[in-house]
Amino acid sequence: MMDAMSIAKAVVLAVVEGATEFIPVSSTGHQLLVGHFIGFHSPNNTFEVLIQLGAILAILAVYFRRLLGIAFALPNDPKARRFVLGILVAFLPAAIVGGLFSKVIKAYLFNPWIVCATLVAGGLVLLVLDDTELEVKKTDVYDFTLPMDLKIGIFQCLAMIPGVSRSGATIVGAMLMGADKRSATEFSFYLAMPTMAGAFAKDLLDNYRNLGSDDVGLIAIGFVVAFVSALVVVRTVLDYVSRHGFWLFAWWRIIVGSAGFAGLIIFG
Repeated sequence: MMDAMSIAKAVVLAVVEGATEFIPVSSTGHQLLVGHFIGFHSPNNTFEVLIQLGAILAILAVYFRRLLGIAFALPNDPKARRFVLGILVAFLPAAIVGGLFSKVIKAYLFNPWIVCATLVAGGLVLLVLDDTELEVKKTDVYDFTLPMDLKIGIFQCLAMIPGVSRSGATIVGAMLMGADKRSATEFSFYLAMPTMAGAFAKDLLDNYRNLGSDDVGLIAIGFVVAFVSALVVVRTVLDYVSRHGFWLFAWWRIIVGSAGFAGLIIFG
């Protein structure tokens, strides 16, 4: 039977997942660090990946009307078809890299020391980006070009390294390609849907035989908590980024990464 301590740890990690998945601080990195210090470990990090389904459904719930509108517009609207194609093009690099190297990445890079280093480095990148006057060429995700989408997708592959942040990598990539902060962040939301769904499906296919009833129960709890947590964040983050930029997320990364280093040195 699941004990109360295991449930409490699963809830903590699920809150972390939902709260950090769609902001540029790395949900995987935070889960690995928190899991390390509270003593929660799942085989092949299956729990951490599978509860992402809750976050996926949260963004689907928030964007349901827009997605429905895009679906209805596909037969007659070239702009809608180009947008969907652009998301698929952006998803392709991560699908290839993840499909070929996910097991190697988990074996060698899912390490709390690497997470701390990439959290700090990513925070410094966001600080520099926030203070740099980049030329803005695109303010609407529907106007992104296919070459631009592909380049953003290549940037997303950097997030295979835990601590980099999938949303952070795509936002930085989009802004370097000429997107403003709001459209870059919104594009990362759309791109999250196929990327996270693909990661969920692959991890489930690879590990479902090893899941016991307790594992399934903890994942179910984590799924619900991650959904609620992500729902709150998705509803607020776009407006926050538009008004305040990324400095808060940058300093959060630097503080968490530095605290993680200190904790690893002191407690191991």
